[in-house]
Amino acid sequence: MPFSKSLRAAPLIALATLLAGCNAVVLNPAGDVAAQQGRLVVASTVLMLLIIVPVIALTLLFAWRYRAKANATYKPDWDHSTQLELLIWAAPLLIIIALGAVTWITTHTLDPYRPLSRLGAGKPVPADTKPLVVDVVSLDWKWLFIYPEQGIATVNELAAPVDRPIEFHLTSSNVMNAFYVPALAGMIYTMPGMETKLHAVIDKPGQYEGFSSNYSGAGFSHMRFTFHATDAAAFDKWVADAKAAGNALDRNEYQQLAKPSEREPVRHYGTVDGDLYDAILNRCVAPGQMCMNEMMAHDASPQSTSHESMSMPMQPASAHAH
Repeated sequence: MPFSKSLRAAPLIALATLLAGCNAVVLNPAGDVAAQQGRLVVASTVLMLLIIVPVIALTLLFAWRYRAKANATYKPDWDHSTQLELLIWAAPLLIIIALGAVTWITTHTLDPYRPLSRLGAGKPVPADTKPLVVDVVSLDWKWLFIYPEQGIATVNELAAPVDRPIEFHLTSSNVMNAFYVPALAGMIYTMPGMETKLHAVIDKPGQYEGFSSNYSGAGFSHMRFTFHATDAAAFDKWVADAKAAGNALDRNEYQQLAKPSEREPVRHYGTVDGDLYDAILNRCVAPGQMCMNEMMAHDASPQSTSHESMSMPMQPASAHAH
């Protein structure tokens, strides 16, 4: 092959080499929810290409056929064709209807707040299956995972057994963030003083990457963690190892942990204050702070409303004269 041709082919060869080693996890995930979302991406793309590809092809065809030196028929008085109008409007309309139907169905089926009805294709969730609850807190710039049932907590490490539904409760300590494990499910936002939820399941054992997908400051790019998908026995051992760490996560320790830091190493806590997550959610970890839920309950109480109305100054009659 001549040198010039080899030089022109080099970028294509390099691109093919890079793509050959690329793991398109979004389209080849290990979780059923992420798999359904991946198929939705493919279906939506195909439906849109049904109109995009013909439009591009016809644009090139018309440019070539009606070029200056072409012998195409010239019809300056032509302005209407019923058949062409039907074709032009019917094709996009049918695609919009199809996309709308797909969106309507998947919006309800893949609602992150909706408990799972299946573990995979043809695998319904057994009636006696209890989901694994994980409380997630996004910090500056690290992730805190609390397992209330197991009584442990971890920093920048998440684990769950395969084929068991996972119920995530998510909040943030400071600014809005986004929790994302591409192999597991779609991203879900975390916000201070609010709780979001995500239901998911992992089908294949392995180690998967999780990270923050919403910019949250200087240490954002290092806000990553490892998600271990294991069998039930390995998960129990992981929990036992975390308990053996001996560290305790109480409110004082959490306040130290919540301080901004980057590249935080994996950390395990063998015990966790039972009400810590609720305190984080309601923004009352520090001593003396009034919890948001208590504040809202106080504001909504009839006694509070009555007291406020009685304490309001009366307007003089002359103020309403106009």
